[in-house]
Amino acid sequence: MTTATFLTRVILRNYKSIAHCDVRLGPLTYLVGPNGSGKSNFLDALHFVRDALSGTLDNALSERGGIFGVRRHTIEQSIGRSTSFGIRLVFRIRDGRSGYYAFEVGVLPEGGYEVQKEECTIRDKENYKHFFRVEQGQVRETSEKTFPAIMQDRLALVSVSGLPAFRPVFDALTSMGFYNLNPKLIREYQKPQDGRFLKSSGENIASVIGHLERTAPESIERIQEYLHIVVPMIHNVKRRQVGTMETLEFMESRQAIAGVMVLQFLAENMSDGTLRALGILTALFQGNRDYPPSLIGIEEPETALHPAASGALREALERASENTQIIVTSHSPDLLDDMALPVESLLTIVSDSGDTQLAPLDKGSRKIVHDRLFSVGELLRMNQLEPDPTAIHEQKKHRQFDLFGEQTP
Repeated sequence: MTTATFLTRVILRNYKSIAHCDVRLGPLTYLVGPNGSGKSNFLDALHFVRDALSGTLDNALSERGGIFGVRRHTIEQSIGRSTSFGIRLVFRIRDGRSGYYAFEVGVLPEGGYEVQKEECTIRDKENYKHFFRVEQGQVRETSEKTFPAIMQDRLALVSVSGLPAFRPVFDALTSMGFYNLNPKLIREYQKPQDGRFLKSSGENIASVIGHLERTAPESIERIQEYLHIVVPMIHNVKRRQVGTMETLEFMESRQAIAGVMVLQFLAENMSDGTLRALGILTALFQGNRDYPPSLIGIEEPETALHPAASGALREALERASENTQIIVTSHSPDLLDDMALPVESLLTIVSDSGDTQLAPLDKGSRKIVHDRLFSVGELLRMNQLEPDPTAIHEQKKHRQFDLFGEQTP
């Protein structure tokens, strides 16, 4: 496992369309499946953790339609039995510390919700363990001599983030970034904002580019390098101040009778594809001394890009994953059309009667790819990508698998 891999294993239970999944992740993971299969729900579960820790649990639920919009609908609910949803994340932080964080949120009889159980364990390089276990607002067990006050409707990790032992976990989980870039917002004039990290839709991209110009010029070089490959006429992009607002300025070269002309265009004059490509590249290479993201998740990065740009995008994903863990959702054969693409980086996703199932590629497809008979992209075009039925069977067999306690990583 490379140092870029922050989340090594994810277990979900009753989160939206996912009844249960237990998957392992690497530095770069492609979530591949048709529209409506539930790819976004897996990514959103990780996004939910980030939102619930960086804001409040109530806001994270409200943004997703409340507890009933997050908790998967089951037969038990139909007959009046309460169910909960739970998440377990196994992690390895950049400094070598490792552990897990898990919680379960349930519905109260009167319609509210509570954190029924929450655990966190982190081990340092000397294998010394810091931990806490909370049940319904009560601390049941902890390694710490003092423990802050907690509440049933809030995650305890927020409260204990002030303790040195748990701060690294909190910082790593809240520095995950999730993106569905919106060219309309990137195109608009923007108020100067915090440029240390890119917001989910790209609404502060001008500030981010400006911050990278000052703190990480090598990141700007990578962004411009890949943007030039995707849009060959563009050879530079920078932040531009316009009164009290800011935007992006693109340098574009065009052939003329007198030679090559260099023209300047603001973001409002650029195409959706160009702006989205810049947003994706900025998300991938935004790491700087003020904000090293632990994980980047991107929804369908191939959207609005010309198929010919897929190779450059794939290379950018691979290069970015050398420093930051990357997860992308995709149903693009062009993006996956590479004989060298390791099948271990794929999680195949299908929907079975509304139940999202995630697993590595089935053995037959893996052999085809290993034997270089077809690429993953070609199999996707032929609708021949299926999750491994053995892995799905194992997940179903262990769907009541406890989210909590020490387990095999």
